Amino acid sequence: MTSIKRLTALAPILFVLAAAPAAAQTGPQPKLPTTPLTIGIHVVQAELAVTPEQQATGMMFRTSMGTNEGMLFVSQEPGVRCFWMRNTLLPLSIAFIADDGTIVNLADMTPRSEQSHCSERPVRFALEMNQGWFAKRGIQPGARFSGKPFRP
Repeated sequence: MTSIKRLTALAPILFVLAAAPAAAQTGPQPKLPTTPLTIGIHVVQAELAVTPEQQATGMMFRTSMGTNEGMLFVSQEPGVRCFWMRNTLLPLSIAFIADDGTIVNLADMTPRSEQSHCSERPVRFALEMNQGWFAKRGIQPGARFSGKPFRP
C-alpha cells in the first residue's frame, strides 16, 4: 500500500483522535522535585517545572504555598515567556530570570485572570512566588539568584 493510500485509510481514525477533547486539568499537580535558590540572605525552595505538562499545569488549583517556596519554570531555549492565571487560585509574583540568575523583570499576577505577563527579553527561567515576596525583601530587577540552574 502506498503512503497516500495508508493515510487515506487512517483519515477517519486521525479525525476522531484530533477531534477528541484534551483532558482538562481538574486538580493541582503533585509537588515537584525542588532545588534551593539563593538571593542575598534569602533561600527559596523552588519546585522545578521542566516538562511541557508540568509547565502547563504550574500552580493551577493549589490553595497554598510556603513562605519561601516557589516554582521555577525551566525552558531549554531562551524566548519571551508569558504567563497567565486562569486556573490559579493564589496571587503570585513572577520573576523572569536570565541564564546567569539575574532578574530581568518582575510582575504581580491576579488569580483567575487571563491577563498575560511577559518577560521583557528572551529568558529561559521564570520563578513564581507568593505575591509580594520580592517587594517585601526589596528584590528588584538586576538582583541575581544563584543555584544549580543558573550559569555563573
